Parts: sequence; structure tokens; C-alpha cells
Amino acid sequence: MSNITASSSGLRQARVKSGFWLVVLGAALWGVDPVFRIILLKSLTSSQIVLLEHVVLFLAAAPVLWKHRAELKGIRLRQAGALLVVSWGGSAVATILFTKALASGDLNAVLLLQKLQPLFAIGLAAIILKERLPRNFGILIVVALLGTYLLTFGWTVPFGHVNSFISVGSLLALGAAALWGGSTVMGRYLLGSMKYETVTSLRFILALPLLFVVTAVERAPWQIGGDAGTAWAVGINLLLQALLPGLLSMLLYYKGLNTTKASFATLAELSFPMTGIVINWMFFDTVVTVPQLTGFALIWFALFMISNQQSRQALAAD
Repeated sequence: MSNITASSSGLRQARVKSGFWLVVLGAALWGVDPVFRIILLKSLTSSQIVLLEHVVLFLAAAPVLWKHRAELKGIRLRQAGALLVVSWGGSAVATILFTKALASGDLNAVLLLQKLQPLFAIGLAAIILKERLPRNFGILIVVALLGTYLLTFGWTVPFGHVNSFISVGSLLALGAAALWGGSTVMGRYLLGSMKYETVTSLRFILALPLLFVVTAVERAPWQIGGDAGTAWAVGINLLLQALLPGLLSMLLYYKGLNTTKASFATLAELSFPMTGIVINWMFFDTVVTVPQLTGFALIWFALFMISNQQSRQALAAD
């Protein structure tokens, strides 16, 4: 009997660890986005790109949602609110707020405030999901945030005076960080009663009506014209962007989140800026600096330590 118990505990520990690294992989794929977006931005606005991307995702997600339609009968008011936070807040509104923050605020201040997202997620996870943090987790948070700081700013101080933070742009950046953090927590909450395929499908499908409204209000002209080669390049890049940093990344993310605490997952998402550095180096000839390499190493160290902590927690729970 003890052998069976040990085997069960080992299996659960392996599932928890693999789930954490699925979140890391899913978030890392978000960093591939610029490879495709840079071509699309020559013909479309950001909101048009996101709208068309979600149309493609709708076509892919609709059959999956139909297969799992029985789960929709169990949706209550709380689940509906969580779905709106995930689809409208995390996918659409947070991106709009962050874009406006970059346009109206101090760039460095906005980027720095956006990095508070894990703190929002950890706080909300403690309040809503009643998640308890393991010993020394706070040190790992500091190490991970220091790593993202070095990736973005290096050894420099990102602002010259406190007034850089007192602006509308800073409030918008904080709003975006809170919504992204809340989206992680609400996604974890939904996975308590839904399959990850259902949550992924609803995230894309429910965001589509809002994106139609945003694009219509923007009233930007559609300029997909040009020769056949240009139209073909736009179509291929749109498809790849929807399927790789869109569909595949979110499927991996929510599958991993199914066995990962929201407070752990929000730090696993820091693989995203690391991928961005690699992509800039590979495709856009950006020089990788010593501070960035240091930040890269600090984040990986934090991720490995957090993965081990979660595995120990799963073993202790058994």
C-alpha cells in the first residue's frame, strides 16, 4: 500500500512540475509575436491585427467549445464575471490601457510600473483563491523582478524624478498590470470547474465582440491592398501569429495553469520578456548586454527554484 501511495505522490509531483514549465513555455511563446507583427503593422493597425487574429482563433476555438458545450450549463454568475476579466480585461482592455500609457506617459515609468503585475496577481490569489506562499517565496519574487528590471533597464535608473510616476500614463499602466494579474488569477479560478480547452476557447470567443466595437470606433482605413505577394505575406503572418503566440501559447498556458498556483504562474510568465530579448537578438540584430544576461540568469534561477518549491508543496500536500 505504501508503494502505491509513493507512486501516486511521485506522479502528482511530476504533474505539478510539468504544469509549471508548460506555463513557462506558453508565456515564452508570447515573445515570438514581434516576428509576425512587424510585417502586419505595415498594412494594419494594432486593433485591426488583434481583431483579425481573434477571427482566426474563433474559427479554431468554436469546434472545441462545441465539443465541450455541456460545461457551459454549469456557468454561474461568478464564472461569468471571471470569464469577462480573462477575455475582455486580460485580452483587450489591458492591452488598450498599456498602449495608451506608452503614448501618454513617461516610457520608462510605464515599463517599470507594468512589472508590478506579479504583485497584483499574488495579492489577488491570496484574497480570492486563498493561496498560501511557501517560505522564502518573497526572496524569489525580488530576484525575479530584479531580473526583469535588468532585462529592461540594465544598470541605469529608469527615471530622473518622482514626477515621472505622477501622470495619467502611470495610472493606465497600473490598470493594465492589475488586469493582467487579475486575468491570471481568474483563469486559475475557472480551471477549478472547467477544462483548460473550454477556458481557452471562451477567452478568444468572448473577446471578439469587444474587439469589433474597438475597431469600429477607431475608424482606421483597412489597407491590405498591394500586390498578391504582399497580401500573401500578410495572410501567412496573420495565421502564424494567431496559431503560435495566440492559440498554441494559451493552450499550453492554461493546461499548465490547471496544476499551478496563480502566484507561481505569474512568475512563470516572466519567460515572456526573456524570449523577447532572444527574438530581438536573432531577428532584429539587437546587441545583448551584460546586464541583460545577468537578468536572464536571475530569472532562470528564480524559475527553477519556484518549480522546486511547488513540487515540494505538492509532495507535502500528499
